[in-house]
Amino acid sequence: MKETIARLVKIFGVSDAVTAIDKIGNGNINQTYDVHTENGRYIVQRINIFVFKKPAEIMQNIERVTAHIAKKLEVAGKSRDGVMHFLHTADGANFVVEGDAVWRAYEFVPDSETFNDCSDLDKLRSAGKAFGNFQNQLADFDAASLYETIAGFHDTRARLALLFQHVEEDPCGRVSEVKAEIEQIAAFRKTAERLCELIDEGALPLRVTHNDTKINNVLFDTKTGEAKTVIDLDTVMPGLVAYDFGDAIRFAANLAAEDEKDLSLVHFSMERFTAFAEGFLSEVADALTENEIATLALGAFVLTAESAVRFLDDYLVGDTYFKCLYEGHNLVRTRCQLVLAKDILAHMDEMNETVARIAAQVAKK
Repeated sequence: MKETIARLVKIFGVSDAVTAIDKIGNGNINQTYDVHTENGRYIVQRINIFVFKKPAEIMQNIERVTAHIAKKLEVAGKSRDGVMHFLHTADGANFVVEGDAVWRAYEFVPDSETFNDCSDLDKLRSAGKAFGNFQNQLADFDAASLYETIAGFHDTRARLALLFQHVEEDPCGRVSEVKAEIEQIAAFRKTAERLCELIDEGALPLRVTHNDTKINNVLFDTKTGEAKTVIDLDTVMPGLVAYDFGDAIRFAANLAAEDEKDLSLVHFSMERFTAFAEGFLSEVADALTENEIATLALGAFVLTAESAVRFLDDYLVGDTYFKCLYEGHNLVRTRCQLVLAKDILAHMDEMNETVARIAAQVAKK
């Protein structure tokens, strides 16, 4: 494999001799390699074509989005640290196909690190700024011109319909075990479908959305502690700003892990919510419509409810999508997300008031 990586680096235009290659990450999605050369450092990835079935479309999305941001930074006289830079082959392609393998490479961002922990409010606020800035830089980009890399990814209404279809079919004989969970989902179904209704009504504009806004998809400066750039752009596609804000909150404002078995530990943190919202809105509030701002908190509930739906649906059909580490893992995830969704709903008024207050403060500046 090291010979393959060294050869690919040259195909991507790096003439320096390779001095070290290290595999990084657990390889659940893409296989990632840290490549050192005599004068530089690069990340080389093999794209998982079983998850991302149209890699050319993904890479075209990434190319267009990063080029748009880079151009804006150039015009503003700002550093390119705020955008990932993918390498190109001699014929201008930003990926290489070899047999059934699809490869890409990008420049390593120096003096950078990632975090999984969301307890540091300053880092959480900075992550919010990074995702808000990503949205702001792309506010004038025609989101409808991008490919939908995962069809119906946040079509909550369709995901709910599929779940209840599988409840009727009961393909693995598991429905009797999860009556309580099914009832909880049925009870909040109307609220969970509200964003879909607003899309139908034309009340919310399509934006370029990241769709995986966890804090570990932000690179932080090892010297200043501030966020440098947003990474992992495979799921960039058209969506709602509430999707990105909501998924970030689902991940960051839960005081427990996504798959916590002890549900007494699962709580929604207004403190963390406020920190992320402050950072996010400080960068993008002026570019959002009133309806978008008014639905950010709803996005946190919808994305949490949707996650519960997806985990439970996967459990009912035999755990075919999400990687499970033990029997019943998807059911544990479902229950955790349901508790979190209920807690988020209980805080909805306070969340809306907080978002409105922060947005008003931004508008005054």
